[in-house]
Amino acid sequence: MIPSDHFVRFYNEVFKALENKGEEHLVAYWRELGRVQGLELTEKFRAGGLHACHDYWKVILKEEDCKGRLTLTDEYFELRMDKCPSLSKVLDNDAKASERYCDHCPGWIEPVIKSAGMRLVYDIESRSEPHCVLRVYLEKRAGG
Repeated sequence: MIPSDHFVRFYNEVFKALENKGEEHLVAYWRELGRVQGLELTEKFRAGGLHACHDYWKVILKEEDCKGRLTLTDEYFELRMDKCPSLSKVLDNDAKASERYCDHCPGWIEPVIKSAGMRLVYDIESRSEPHCVLRVYLEKRAGG
């Protein structure tokens, strides 16, 4: 298995190579990641709603050693990433970070959330500082 500090640097170079071929290649790559992640997560999120999102990202915070905060309300689920380990590792590198590096998260997460019947709002906040905000809302149903 590739150590995470090597993996994110490799990922960064893949993003740059795909972007050089054209933005559509980069976006297609992220959408494919979302399709694969959706095989595991779509039904889980659809059945469990905001609580399932909270449970999923609670594990991610621990497994990936993220510095962040989770908020769960009746209206939304929020992940406030205070220090993204992925971007931190990419920035601590002799190779320049892809200008679109941070877009990979909403790039794969948005299709999964949408297919589960929810809506994603993502604020990258900064592409040079490792923090962002992800918020998931339940879609309003007609008449409700």
